[in-house]
Amino acid sequence: MNGIVDFLTAPWEHLFMQRAFAVAVMCGVVSGVVGAHVVLRGMAFIGDAVSHSVFPGVAIAFVFQFNLVLGGAVAGLLTALAVAVFSQNRRLKEDTVIGVFFAAAFGLGIVILSTAPGYSGSLESFLFGQILGISDGDVVTVAVMGLVLLLVAAAVHKELVTVSLDRETARAAGLPVFALDIVLYTLVTVTVVISLQAVGNILVLALLITPAACARLLTDRIGTMMLLAPAIAAASAVSGLYLSYTFNLAAGGLIVLVVTGAFVLCWLLAPRHGLLTARRHRAGPNSGTHDEASPPHPPPVPAEEILTRHRTTT
Repeated sequence: MNGIVDFLTAPWEHLFMQRAFAVAVMCGVVSGVVGAHVVLRGMAFIGDAVSHSVFPGVAIAFVFQFNLVLGGAVAGLLTALAVAVFSQNRRLKEDTVIGVFFAAAFGLGIVILSTAPGYSGSLESFLFGQILGISDGDVVTVAVMGLVLLLVAAAVHKELVTVSLDRETARAAGLPVFALDIVLYTLVTVTVVISLQAVGNILVLALLITPAACARLLTDRIGTMMLLAPAIAAASAVSGLYLSYTFNLAAGGLIVLVVTGAFVLCWLLAPRHGLLTARRHRAGPNSGTHDEASPPHPPPVPAEEILTRHRTTT
């Protein structure tokens, strides 16, 4: 019993761990909320694109010796704006445009860094995260930016969901689809930037997408998904930090491995959509006698209901 108590309390005796827990939870909550919109939209690639598109901004900041996070944020926002503009041509799918700009941005970053010898060590924390080395100022910055992100996401939640479910219906209803695209891309970009210190540029996509994917497997309701995703992300971040402290291993990598383990469990055991659950239903005594009026699995998202509610309130 004492061993369990020591395991739970020992990390909190250190100030650097207290900061790490605070940032991990805040990044997890914000990533879960924004990631839920990304998964609903079916544009998980944007998270990877943004995490790479901040690279040229960081490279420029490194060469000219100013704040790396600020440089990355500016580059990410510019790339997100470019993706939003070029995606308006519906002949090209959104993931195609994202792929073009993500590759271009990363290539630009490599070219810029090639002019600055000896850069690799200086950018290690950007690439792999440095959550155990953050300062009080970093905690305040993440808290303020995270709160702003959550408020914006709450303010445009219904509109973002409507665009995600049916873009043309949203446009016909008078919603500013292009502006909402920019809002979502901006939310993703800032979320990626504030999460860089937690898990790093390479692993940030996992914190943004995987908890939302877990929630998508666990529930058919968007509101519940918006609650489950941040809860899973925050719990995984805290668990990863505990493991990092106990076994003296990389914190960012362990956070990602924990949340990936959660995804595997959800994929197998989710009440309605898990692999083992579906097999158990098919093997049950009544597996072949479902009434046509009572399908075994309801539709995953009540799209028509949401769109109807939106039209009646606008």
